[in-house]
Amino acid sequence: MYATTFLDLPPLDHASGPVTLPGSKSISNRVLLLSALCEGTTHIHDLLDSDDTRVMLQALRQLGCGVDVQGTSVTVTGLGGRAAHQHPLTLFMGNAGTAMRPLTAALAVLGGDYTLQGVPRMHERPIGDLVDGLRQMGCQVDYLGVEGYPPLHIGQPTLHIPHPIQVRGDVSSQFLTALLMALPLATTQQAITIEVVGELISKPYIDITLNLLARYGIQVQRDGWARFTLPQGSQYKSPGEIHVEADASSASYFIALGALASERGVRIHGVGADSIQGDIRFMDAAQAMGAHITSGPNWLDVQRGAWPLKALDLDCNHIPDAAMTLAVMALYADGPTTLRNIGSWRVKETDRIAAMATECRKLGATVDEGPDWLRVHPLPAGQWRAASLHTYDDHRVAMCFSLAAFNPDAVPVRIEDPACVAKTFPDYFETLFSVTTPRAGRVPVICIDGPTASGKGTLASRVAQALGYHYLDSGALYRLTGLAAVRAGLQLDSSDEVRIADLARTLPVRFDGEQIWLDQVDVSEAIRTEEAGMNASKVSALPAVRAALVELQHSFCRLPGLVADGRDMGTVIFPSAPLKVFLTAGAAERAERRHKQLISKGFSVKLDDLRADLEARDARDRNRSVAPLVTAQDALQLDNSSLSIEASVEQVLSWWQDRQPF
Repeated sequence: MYATTFLDLPPLDHASGPVTLPGSKSISNRVLLLSALCEGTTHIHDLLDSDDTRVMLQALRQLGCGVDVQGTSVTVTGLGGRAAHQHPLTLFMGNAGTAMRPLTAALAVLGGDYTLQGVPRMHERPIGDLVDGLRQMGCQVDYLGVEGYPPLHIGQPTLHIPHPIQVRGDVSSQFLTALLMALPLATTQQAITIEVVGELISKPYIDITLNLLARYGIQVQRDGWARFTLPQGSQYKSPGEIHVEADASSASYFIALGALASERGVRIHGVGADSIQGDIRFMDAAQAMGAHITSGPNWLDVQRGAWPLKALDLDCNHIPDAAMTLAVMALYADGPTTLRNIGSWRVKETDRIAAMATECRKLGATVDEGPDWLRVHPLPAGQWRAASLHTYDDHRVAMCFSLAAFNPDAVPVRIEDPACVAKTFPDYFETLFSVTTPRAGRVPVICIDGPTASGKGTLASRVAQALGYHYLDSGALYRLTGLAAVRAGLQLDSSDEVRIADLARTLPVRFDGEQIWLDQVDVSEAIRTEEAGMNASKVSALPAVRAALVELQHSFCRLPGLVADGRDMGTVIFPSAPLKVFLTAGAAERAERRHKQLISKGFSVKLDDLRADLEARDARDRNRSVAPLVTAQDALQLDNSSLSIEASVEQVLSWWQDRQPF
C-alpha cells in the first residue's frame, strides 16, 4: 500500500492481464457480526483485510468473541446471542458505516454499557433514523454529541414491541440492514415486523443482508420492499464455514479500465455475473456505455467496445457505490452523462456528489449537480488539465480518479492521500500498475549520481520512499552479481562471462528502503564486505556482464516511477531523466562519514587512510574509459557537506515539485 502524501500517476496508455479482487467489504463485515452473534465457531474464508474489517475485528475481540486471524481466513467464536462484557466499554468504529450501524443495533438489543465513536467524519454521518427505530422497541441509545449523529452511548434495554418498527429507507440502507441483523435476538416471545417509510434506496444491499441471514438460519418474510418480518423464535445458527465473495464495487474500477484502455482484455477474478452483490449490475451500465463483457464462474473479461464511450442517463439507486466510477467514465463519453437518484452520496465517507463534481472540474470538465443527481460533460482531446486531486479520505474517490490517467492529452494526475484506499482495497494501486502500461518514455525517473560515500544511496532511498517510487542502487548490482556468481560456483573471468551475464540479466534483486534482498535473502551486509567489492570489480570488467546489467537497470523503470543512484545514472543509463542530481561533498567530510559508519560496526580503521582511499577511488572513477563519473550537463549540483539527510531530501523533492504541472 502507498502511504505517501500523494501519488503521481504518469500518462497511462493501455491495460491488459489478470487482476484478483479482495473480498467484499459489505459481505465481510456482515459475516463477521453474524458469526459473532451465533453460538459456536464459524470459519470465514477470503475475508477482506482492510481498515473497515480491522475495526470490526477489534470490536468483536473487545466484546469477548474469540477471533483467530490467519491471513484472509478468520475463525470467530460467537457470543451465542448474549452480551459477554459486563463493564463499560468504548468501541472505536473509525469511518466504517458497515461496522457502526449494525453494531449499534446489535448492542442496543443485547444491552450493556457501551460507547461507540469514530473519526470526525463518522460523527457527521447520520444515524438518527436507526436510533429512532431502536428506541421504538425500548432500547436505550443516547447521543453524546450532536442529536442524530454519533458518538453514542448504549445502555440496558427494556424491550417492548407492540407495533411494527418503522425506519426510513431513503437515507441509508444500512439502517434497515442493522435492524434485520439485530432483531433475531429479540424474537424469543414474538415475531417482529419492520416497516420501511418512504422509498428504500440501495435495495441490492438489502438482498445481500437477506441472503446472508438465510445462511445463518434466519428466514425473513418480506412484503415487497416495504415490510420485513422476523418469525418468532428466530435463532442464529453458524454455517460452520463461509466464503466471502470478491468485492463487486471494487470490480467497477477494472470493468471501467477494460472499457477505457483494453483491446486485449482485463480478466477480473473473484466475482462473476451471478454475484449476490447488487453492485455487479455495474456491468450493465458499462455495457450500455460500450464495454464488451463476458462472464464465467467467478470471473469477468472486459474489453473496449464502442469508442468514445456512449453517454448515459441512469437511475443509479441500485448501484450507489459503483456508480461513482461512471462519473469518471463519463469524461470519455460522446455526450453528457447524468447519474440520478444518488442522494445517498451526500452522507457517505464524504459528500460524494460535491467531491466528484469538484475534482472533475479540476481536470477541465463541465459538471452540473443537484440534491440527488450529477451531470458530467465529456472532456475532448486538447482540454484535459493536469490536476492534483483531493480524495477527502474517501477510498472510492481515490480509486475512481486513477482512471483519469488514461486521458488523451497525456497529462499526469496526482492522487492525494493514496493510503485512503486501505478502507476496502489496500493494494489497489499495486494491482492497477500490474495490468497497465504507461505512455512510451513517460515513467518518471530521478537520477542521483555522485562519488563514493557522498550519501547518494541514503538520499535516493529516502526520496523514493517519499514519492512511492521504486529504488535502484546501481552500484549494488555489481556486488550482487559477483556474490550470486560465487554462490553459483562460477569463475569470475572470461571463461564464465556468458553464464554470469545470463545470471545478471535476471538477477532476483529487490530494494526495500536501505535493505537489499537477493532471492528472498537479506544480503545488505554480505555485499558490503571487502571480498564482495573485489568480486564486483572482477565482474564489472566483463563487457557482456556490463551490458546485461544495463538491461537489468532499465527494467527498474516501472510504474509509478524510479529513483536511481550510481555514478552514471544520468549520463549513461537514464540520459533523458527529467531530474538529475549530482551529489557531492568534500573528501574530508566523506571520509569522516565512512569512518563513523565503520566504527559503529566494529571495524578499526584510520581516518587518513579512508580519505586517501576515497581520493584514489574518485580519480579512478573520473578517468575510467567506460561510463566515467562526470556531472551530466543538465544535472543540478547538491553539496551536502553541511546538510542533514532531511534537508537534502527536502531539496531534491522541491526540485522535483518544480518540474511538475500541479
